[in-house]
Amino acid sequence: MVFAVNFFWTIARRREKHLYVAIWFYIATIVTVAVLYIVNNLALPVMVGLKSYGVFAGVQDALVQWWYGHNAVAFFLTTPVLGIMYYFLPKAADRPVYSYRLSIIHFWALVFMYIWAGPHHLLYTALPDWVQSMGMVFSLMLWAPSWGGMLNGLLTLRGAWHKLREDPVIKFLIGGITFYGMATFEGPLLSIKSVSALAHYTDWIIGHVHTGALGWNGFMAAGLFYWLVPRLWSSKLYSTSMANFHFWMGTLGILIYAVSMWVSGISQGLMWRSLNADGSLFYPNFLETLSPIHNMYIVRVIGGLMYFTGFVVMAYNLFRTIQRGKATNGFIEVTEVEAVLESSDSDEFYWWPIWTSIVGLVLMLVFFMADGLGATIAAAGLCLLFVVVWKYWKQATEGVKASHRSLEGRAFLFTVLVVIAVLIGGIAEIVPTVISQNEAPYTNGAADPYTPLELQGRDIYVREGCYVCHSQMIRPFVDEKLRYGEPSMAGESRYDRPFQWGSKRTGPDLQRVGGKYPDSWHVKHMTDPRSTSPGSNMPSYSWLELDKIDVGDSVVKLRAMKLLKVPYSASQIGSAGIHTEKQAQMISDRLREQGVRA
Repeated sequence: MVFAVNFFWTIARRREKHLYVAIWFYIATIVTVAVLYIVNNLALPVMVGLKSYGVFAGVQDALVQWWYGHNAVAFFLTTPVLGIMYYFLPKAADRPVYSYRLSIIHFWALVFMYIWAGPHHLLYTALPDWVQSMGMVFSLMLWAPSWGGMLNGLLTLRGAWHKLREDPVIKFLIGGITFYGMATFEGPLLSIKSVSALAHYTDWIIGHVHTGALGWNGFMAAGLFYWLVPRLWSSKLYSTSMANFHFWMGTLGILIYAVSMWVSGISQGLMWRSLNADGSLFYPNFLETLSPIHNMYIVRVIGGLMYFTGFVVMAYNLFRTIQRGKATNGFIEVTEVEAVLESSDSDEFYWWPIWTSIVGLVLMLVFFMADGLGATIAAAGLCLLFVVVWKYWKQATEGVKASHRSLEGRAFLFTVLVVIAVLIGGIAEIVPTVISQNEAPYTNGAADPYTPLELQGRDIYVREGCYVCHSQMIRPFVDEKLRYGEPSMAGESRYDRPFQWGSKRTGPDLQRVGGKYPDSWHVKHMTDPRSTSPGSNMPSYSWLELDKIDVGDSVVKLRAMKLLKVPYSASQIGSAGIHTEKQAQMISDRLREQGVRA
């Protein structure tokens, strides 16, 4: 909030009325993160400062949380770093941004499309199919603006590629942009349903995320520091050799980290799906799929340590740079904004739609093999779009460029239009599912509300973050049905706040584990996981034996749930404490019968 006030108040008091492209991305970052955070955190307080329950539950909560989760990455880790790219790369290269027209298309297409893509994290779940398909389609469409921005960054270096050999700042910035291109190619690829069926819940996703986080965010931040610190302290960088060492150590570390997770993830997906000739599971025990990837986790640690070592070297390098310099008194001398902003937009740009059309034709073939006719039609439409862009690019964008220049001097109007562009996608996806739930509560696999003790236990499950390693969403695949049971239904999670479908299976899915084992097994498993599951990498939760719950909280929690339309009666709420103790006593008696002290 303080940053937002400082940012917008600075814009309000600015002398230069024109808003440079980097500022557009920071405006989008601030307003979108605010919208995402507010909507995702709509909650009913239960115990002031201690506990609250979200207003969304089950399917709706899954959609809202991934609408938030995916786009928090987009507008916290992508758009502000694009702002860094558009400002610091031209500064470091002493070259204008390659294409002003392309920066306009890049910005508005990215801001509008990104917000729709969140449901691609929920493919093959209990989320309505139309929302899943919409998430996939918009994810595929994101290839265009993402790679348009990447090309705009890379081609800014035209005529100055020799600096890539000489200047570590350029190395980090170009390296970061390259990793951005890799991550934004892989993201839409993973959103294709057939690819997601293999990759989701595996380490492949971890590799994808860290390609972006370490390569794009980390390298762009390093480039910023290497450019900025010497100028802030009126000094030269202490050691160019150390900066180069940091770059190559970091690059190698990222590749080792990502490749190990790609290998691990694809291996996991294939092992989970493997069947014998008679249709039974080749790896019936989930733990059998953990030991083969153990070495990949060791390799991952090595890559991470190499990357971290590079940043330790950077910290020392910058510290010595600061030591031998002196703080700049006043503003850093910079060139005029217009010198960076204006670009040639020459005809050399127009070859771009040609090769992208060729790539589109190749993608048509890939999509046909991966997802059939529907995806092929989508790819064909993309190719047609590229052809149209190629033919009419200059005429169409000339008018856009002129009108957009006038908009760039009106900060309030610009901000309002960004908010509208962001809200369209959220409203179109979230509101219909909420309305359909309110008008016709889904009975698909409808579950009974939690008992008071179950609600207390579930709050502990949420508190301990068990969903980080376990999912509660069995997808409609043969192997998952054989391993875990019947696929999950929408109604089964209708009272879950927050939803617990998970996004990673470091351990097995827990949707059907209730009642599968005796109570004594669960006690032993929580205190010493290896005693019941040899080879498990789950940590011990032995301290939970001494943990206590406040029985009196049950009444407060049920009353809050009643306000959130969970069908508890007045008598159930009034006797919640008694019911909690009674059910706990029943479990305690069973444990004693099974030879466990309770």
